[in-house]
Amino acid sequence: MAESCLNCGWLVNENYCGNCGQKKFNRIDRRYVLNELESTILQTNKGFLYTIKGVIRNPGKTAKEFINGNRINHYKPILLAFLLCGISAFISFQILGLLEIMKSFYSEQKVLSGFMNDYLALSSRYNSIIMILLVPFYALVTKLAFRKWGQNYFEHIVMNSYILSLYLIMNIVIFYPLIYIFKNNIDLVIQIPSLSLLALPIIILWFFRGFYDKKLFKSIFGRVLLTVLYTIIGFLIFIIIGIIIGIIAVMIKGPEVLEYFGTQ
Repeated sequence: MAESCLNCGWLVNENYCGNCGQKKFNRIDRRYVLNELESTILQTNKGFLYTIKGVIRNPGKTAKEFINGNRINHYKPILLAFLLCGISAFISFQILGLLEIMKSFYSEQKVLSGFMNDYLALSSRYNSIIMILLVPFYALVTKLAFRKWGQNYFEHIVMNSYILSLYLIMNIVIFYPLIYIFKNNIDLVIQIPSLSLLALPIIILWFFRGFYDKKLFKSIFGRVLLTVLYTIIGFLIFIIIGIIIGIIAVMIKGPEVLEYFGTQ
């Protein structure tokens, strides 16, 4: 029986409105909630798990399919990255207690200044937001490194969302279990995040090898080296800006401001 769409008023003869795409009205009950969970997260032929499987198998190909228009089965990449960031932050700081481990390590080294204490608290509390906010920066870096290869800046944002997603999956599956196994060895645990960062260039190379599958490997390798170089230059610029801000703060507030950044 035809019904009027509650969103636009169009006559609905099928399960979805032919004008605005809204699903035909169904009362929200247990079956509705279970169906929504199954269709958006639990399905292996589309949705969250389908995209996770694609990212693990071939992240570059998965991103290419999404950018080229095959999107109905894929979880939205920015949302995927944000969700994985939240999962990663929850596991690392709520389950593994990485914040307490880091504070304990820096306390033993007697380098836990007021600045370091605030930095650890801020980075742990807003970890997912910080990582997502860095995606536009990395998109600019890869756009510069892979310029003239056909993708615009906003497509590079999508591409870097997939790169970040793969990096987070690697942390959740490989490095977090290692932290849990060796959690009583603080000196070893504190090195594991550095190892995950060292794996990032390999992830980037793997991603772009799958995305630009028609390009020569040596050309992709050269662009990835440029990506690493531009990233280092970008962070050096951030450091220089931070130093300049520090100098200005000293000039305005006086030398006592250095105590905040020094050892307690």
